[in-house]
Amino acid sequence: GLAMATMDAIKFAGGDPANFLDVGGGATKEQVVGAFNIIQSDAKVEAILINIFGGIMDCNVIAEGVVAAVQETGLKLPLIVRLEGNNVTAGRETLSASGLAITGADDLADAAKKAV
Repeated sequence: GLAMATMDAIKFAGGDPANFLDVGGGATKEQVVGAFNIIQSDAKVEAILINIFGGIMDCNVIAEGVVAAVQETGLKLPLIVRLEGNNVTAGRETLSASGLAITGADDLADAAKKAV
């Protein structure tokens, strides 16, 4: 559901999604690192959009994993992150305080526009 809605939003904003990863109930830092490495190997990818609804999963835990993965991979692509749900305020603060080039988004439409 959320992955397909994200791809639809990117298309609606004028983009062409390369692929998607549905992490289900959560993802480890190692999985995010692996995903970033695979995505960066595709020269056609211009940006990464992470769209998370943390119903069960804590958005701050997700944000900490994203920050660690960006640091570990030396991510060069633009990264747009939309967080919503459990502990979202702390998650957004973690992303902002990281000092990394991570663009926050208020909602899915905003995230898609920023990714395109």
